[in-house]
Amino acid sequence: MTSTPDLAPASPATLRKPVRAPQKGTLRKTSRHPYRAALSTARARTGLVLVGAVVLAGLLAPLLAGHGPTDQSGLSLAGVGTPGHPLGTDDLGRDLLSRVLYGIRADLGIIAIAVPVGAVLGCLFALAAAAHPVLDTLVQRIFDLILAFPGLILALAVTAILGPGRLPVVLVIALAEIPAFGRLLRGGILVQREREYVTAARVGGSSGPRVLVRHILPNAADPLIVQVAVSLTVAVFIEGAMSFLGVGVRPPEPTLGSVLSQSMPYLAQAPHFAAGPLITVTALVLGLSLIAEALNREVRR
Repeated sequence: MTSTPDLAPASPATLRKPVRAPQKGTLRKTSRHPYRAALSTARARTGLVLVGAVVLAGLLAPLLAGHGPTDQSGLSLAGVGTPGHPLGTDDLGRDLLSRVLYGIRADLGIIAIAVPVGAVLGCLFALAAAAHPVLDTLVQRIFDLILAFPGLILALAVTAILGPGRLPVVLVIALAEIPAFGRLLRGGILVQREREYVTAARVGGSSGPRVLVRHILPNAADPLIVQVAVSLTVAVFIEGAMSFLGVGVRPPEPTLGSVLSQSMPYLAQAPHFAAGPLITVTALVLGLSLIAEALNREVRR
């Protein structure tokens, strides 16, 4: 008879290590935030240079402007290069360089308030929608109601109630941004709810609010960074359109839209009148668009 050789006992080194259950502190989905890499691209750097130049010019307006934005002189529609008026003057003899610089300050002040307010309100609505199905339905109807009004119609409706001024512009921009941020965050929450790490967190005993705040939100909020850049671009257009139509900031306080609106009757006679605000708005919008596109491409990888 032939006997089979005895099998040698397995050494501890060859034994498979037991799989450890995930700890509560490691349930959160880990991912490297790609924003630094996105902002290092040529596209994003170009956008940052354009936006930075416009913002810096607005912040340094008191130092760069040689005249007050409402100071009048006897030089009506003076051309570019006029002594003391590098960009010329408007129809009332006001220095165009000063009005463009202070117009940038006014626009930045409005946008810096309106976009964060709209983002915060939109995110709060999204969190309310995630709390209960009834609230979700209610929030969706609120978003639909806001989106039912085009931007200019919404601006005219708000202005008809409050009158022209800075507050209606801020309110219109904030209202326009609420559905954008709210729907984006709500969609991210719905996607992340189905992930395995969320199931593991619930099995581990984490409560619903804790899972939402600690595990779902950090992973669902990444696209909001891209939306901020897009919303800033939209805010520039809304403010410019309202001021252009005369329902924005009241004169004589300058904004880029109001200066551009005042130049329309003099395009053939003094095209430099519109050049300053038009170039500034173009640079600001182009820069923000480049930044948003660079962030969006990197986030989607």
